[in-house]
Amino acid sequence: MLLKRLLSGIEYSVAAGDIDGVDISRIEYDSRRSGREDLFVCLAGARTDGHVFAPLAYENGCRAFLVERKLDLPRDAVQIVTGNTRRALAVISATFYDRPSDELHVIGITGTKGKTTTALLVHSVLNAAGISCAYIGSNGVIINGEHIETMNTTPESLELHHFFSMMRSSGVTHVALEVSSQALDHYRVHGIDFDVTVFTNLFRDHISPVEHASFEEYKAAKSKLFSDYNKRLIVYNADDLASLTVISGDKTTERVSVSVTDSGADFFASNVEPYRDTDSLGVTFDCVHGGKTTPVRLMTPGKFSVYNGLCSIAVASYYGVPVELASDILRDTSVTGRFEVVRGLPGRTFIIDYAHNGVSLTSALSVLREYDPERIICVFGSVGGRTQERRRELAEASAKYADYTVITSDNPDFEPPSQIAAEIESHLGPDAPHEIIVDRETAVRQTVRMSRPGDIVLFAGKGHERYQLIGGIKVPFSERAVILDECRAVIAEEMEKRAGLD
Repeated sequence: MLLKRLLSGIEYSVAAGDIDGVDISRIEYDSRRSGREDLFVCLAGARTDGHVFAPLAYENGCRAFLVERKLDLPRDAVQIVTGNTRRALAVISATFYDRPSDELHVIGITGTKGKTTTALLVHSVLNAAGISCAYIGSNGVIINGEHIETMNTTPESLELHHFFSMMRSSGVTHVALEVSSQALDHYRVHGIDFDVTVFTNLFRDHISPVEHASFEEYKAAKSKLFSDYNKRLIVYNADDLASLTVISGDKTTERVSVSVTDSGADFFASNVEPYRDTDSLGVTFDCVHGGKTTPVRLMTPGKFSVYNGLCSIAVASYYGVPVELASDILRDTSVTGRFEVVRGLPGRTFIIDYAHNGVSLTSALSVLREYDPERIICVFGSVGGRTQERRRELAEASAKYADYTVITSDNPDFEPPSQIAAEIESHLGPDAPHEIIVDRETAVRQTVRMSRPGDIVLFAGKGHERYQLIGGIKVPFSERAVILDECRAVIAEEMEKRAGLD
């Protein structure tokens, strides 16, 4: 594509070189991947500044650069200056792929918790109802059943439009997209027209030197999804105190509310009850909408699951899916790594969840207490290089709500896992029954074996991840596969014992 055409949607000036006749075959913002006929976009981030790596991109053969300031590069380097390269990247990426999002019904879902579950429920319900829907979020990308791993909850705009282009080529018509606060602040979804935007909830999170400086800044980032983007419908959790503030920037778009406390909400959940059978658990409720009441059963527990379910039903309803059909689909729908029940041994309930900080682990364990287990066993670790505060909060949550704690590894990366485990243990308290099993696979297998009928075992932290990050290397690891393998081994051993007794 001619560089002039690529730049047609942004404001810019040419600081060096001549853009006439320059043809661009790729857009790139990683200097290690840049080469001839590429446009290298210098992105400034919290940790690194792409402008510093422009000389390396030049050495790799790149001769066209989109920058925020003129750089000291050789004379044959074309330099285009624009006010914000992140915003510009979103625009030129859409242009490069011929604006694929314009041909998709984009459903944007934001909030502190519930983004992944809600987006995947929407994805499942729409597909099961005959509407071709893709997914982009924390669990990667799913296009017509094909799974692609990603780094961020919301990919950078260049990758985002590439995925949209793949969806268009595959005949996909809808996409459920998790929209993080970082994505909104960094213009990753800039220029996208959303059909529907969804607000799940807002809690104090993602406040750090490399994320948001304050809760108010975090809330303001979330609010951006509801003050722009030409959406047609807003679905929001009316029970969240921040909801009206977050969506207040738009006064004209149709709004649909969900609630478990306000019977006047558009989608209201009444008679919320937990259920538990021999090896799984969840929640049931009646969805009241349009004067009709529909029973709903979800395979995930807790009140927050009800909100996720209601939001997915509301979105599906907008696209013509009857509440009754959505309810039938949700009954058999589970979400990978988000309170995912793994059925392995009779009488035990094994749950995999992404809970990896104090707030999420407290929420998960306190919800499980409602199911009156014989014991709650909690298996968790902490990511390498994170703060002592996070490890303290994780330890305190497990000490308060679990009957037994198994401290193990969770993406230790370059930090010694035994050091992380010892730090967690130091915050656990002297009266909390626990043990340390540093190797995560060993910890999972031994915990499966120590479980007894009536127990609920929560494997926290890994969730949907299919690896362990150790020393900078992603080592393949599937918690679900290990649980099922050990369950099969236990069942086989019990059968052998019974055969011997006969």
